[in-house]
Amino acid sequence: MGLFGFSGKDIGIDLGTGTTLVAIKNEGIVIRQPSVIAMDSKKKHVIAVGDKAKEMLGKTPDNIVAIKPLQNGVIADLTATEHMLKDIMDYLRNKKNIGKPRVVIGIPSGVTEVERRAVEEAVYDAGARQVFLIDEPLASAIGANLNISEPSGNLIVDLGAGVTEVAVISLGGIVLSSSTYTAGDEFDKKIIEYVRKNQRVEIGEIVAERVKMEIGSAKPGPMEKIEAKGRDLATGLPKTIILDSFQVNEAIEKSIEKIISTIKTTIEKTPPELVADITQKGITLCGGGAELKNLDERISDEIGIPVFVASNPLDCMVVGAERTLEDVAKIRGLQVKR
Repeated sequence: MGLFGFSGKDIGIDLGTGTTLVAIKNEGIVIRQPSVIAMDSKKKHVIAVGDKAKEMLGKTPDNIVAIKPLQNGVIADLTATEHMLKDIMDYLRNKKNIGKPRVVIGIPSGVTEVERRAVEEAVYDAGARQVFLIDEPLASAIGANLNISEPSGNLIVDLGAGVTEVAVISLGGIVLSSSTYTAGDEFDKKIIEYVRKNQRVEIGEIVAERVKMEIGSAKPGPMEKIEAKGRDLATGLPKTIILDSFQVNEAIEKSIEKIISTIKTTIEKTPPELVADITQKGITLCGGGAELKNLDERISDEIGIPVFVASNPLDCMVVGAERTLEDVAKIRGLQVKR
């Protein structure tokens, strides 16, 4: 069984700002849910987690709080995160008979030691027997089927909900990385701000996310339209408006530019030999934000390097974490140095 003795019920977790995914070794992804929890603010007990909790965002009475406990890729509310993880572990124990598993969990490469410990402690408190932390870009690269062990440069851009990470990987390690908090949630905020400013209507996060996913694009394309329901700022009454894809593109344009700027800056700092490899191999996009329409084309146009979206980009990190469970030597080498 190897040095760490991984069992068939050990798990990999992508504890994302927007979505939490859990994979069991040799079984694949078994949980995919929004990283949202609803709690009774007075009695301090959990009311709902995941999809049911997300439906409550912005709709709760005073005694119920629906929150996203992770912000910008790290834990913002430790107590709520622990409750969310315990709910996940309870489900796995009851439905999948996992016992007290060993857990591989990805964390952003730029987090502080305090933030790393917070993640580790939250997973332990949720019922893990042993916790291994690996940098998210490495796990995502493995999940995207990149060969990171060779002496050759790979550039991966992981566009999550709270943070976008750009990493150059070679010989199984991160040569350098950059990150920006401009990511999927930022797109939603910019759409909300645009509608408020130009239409004088307040829309919610869920509506903004739907607008982004259905007609959002990183570059102008054929005109598409969508209905969005919100509150008229002048009258305070409900109002339905029509948004088109050009308006959404305008709303998120500066955010797209910031992500591309982060990629450019990373490439500028990369050793020439690795840049040559990246130019030949191209850039790999993963994470939920990679599904934004035409983002790969826009980045390629701006940087002059081929850009590819990984297969099932949202799943790359958790798939990579699951794969490390199959290779003791790999997790040993990839584990975050503490």
